Amino acid sequence: MKLDGIAKLLRVFVGEIDKVGHTPLYEAILHEARKQGIAGATVLRGIMSYGASSRIHTAKLIDISEDLPIVIEMVDEEKKINDFLPVIHSLFETCGRGGMITIEQVNVLYYQPLNKRGQE
Repeated sequence: MKLDGIAKLLRVFVGEIDKVGHTPLYEAILHEARKQGIAGATVLRGIMSYGASSRIHTAKLIDISEDLPIVIEMVDEEKKINDFLPVIHSLFETCGRGGMITIEQVNVLYYQPLNKRGQE
């Protein structure tokens, strides 16, 4: 797949303990993104955050260190990102927890798929 020029960056903010069944929500989102053919996705674990509840989550405090912030970032063409939004909304509904989704325009300068030997 060729991806260069103007694209969309989708960020999904969730909590580490959020689950869909027995699967972490971030993992379910990543696997669904791959099934939908999204060009790329990365899951990032934060060390500190707060959100709508204003409760601070930090790796410093033992009692809440297992609910650290997770950010899933995905980049692809606008149509594919927009088509993926209902999937995320459905996963959020199934999970029953809060979160946040943002989209911004980005300029992709370089996107290189696997080389011929199958190495990343």
